Amino acid sequence: MPDRRRHRGAHPRDRELFAPERIEDLRRAVGDLSWLLSRGYAPTSSLKIVGDRYDLAQRQRTAVARAACADAALAGRTARRDEPGAAAAAVIIDGYNLLITIESALAGGVILGGRDGTYRDLASIHGSYRRMTETLPALELIGEALDRLGTTDVLWLLDAPVSNSGRLRSQMLAHARQCGRSWRIELDVNPDRTLIAADALVVSSDSVVLDGCRRWLNLARLIVDRDIRQAWVVDLSGRGGSNRPS
Repeated sequence: MPDRRRHRGAHPRDRELFAPERIEDLRRAVGDLSWLLSRGYAPTSSLKIVGDRYDLAQRQRTAVARAACADAALAGRTARRDEPGAAAAAVIIDGYNLLITIESALAGGVILGGRDGTYRDLASIHGSYRRMTETLPALELIGEALDRLGTTDVLWLLDAPVSNSGRLRSQMLAHARQCGRSWRIELDVNPDRTLIAADALVVSSDSVVLDGCRRWLNLARLIVDRDIRQAWVVDLSGRGGSNRPS
């Protein structure tokens, strides 16, 4: 059956899975998983232990995995993160990572507040990107945020293996021209590798990228906090270091 969705909103069960009464257990699960990761335990088996302990559904386990990180990863990401509002003359953007998070926030999807301070979505494009009602509004919010930062050199990377990346690139370039923005947009077979090697400031919330890049900007969070006040943010960050599970 063809995908006829027009919005990147919440899953039908999200109101139940991320209800207020479940948040404290999810935060505890993030803390427990972070503790295990900090001590070298394998991510897959650690997530199963934590998920079973708190009787989490698969979507909740995915949320916990995306929000958690080891203490060493947290320290490294914090050290390499640029301060909010800092000038950023040149940026290189993890295209789908940023765009889908902003689309999801506009559409009322769950936005996870991770332990490292990033905002991440729960959406998945399954190898093919589909333009949504929120795509152009998301691009405009991103453009306005970059303008406020004084960014004059913007390079977007889109995953070449993802179907419709070429079509999205054409649409983004047309939108940028219409708005008077000189964006460069490239299709990349391995964007993570390019982002990690980049000298420019990286815009991403991907854990692999954040653990390897030189400097990064928490742009998705800046946009959501400033411009999408209605966003459904589920804060699973907790506070301080990872605590030993009780």
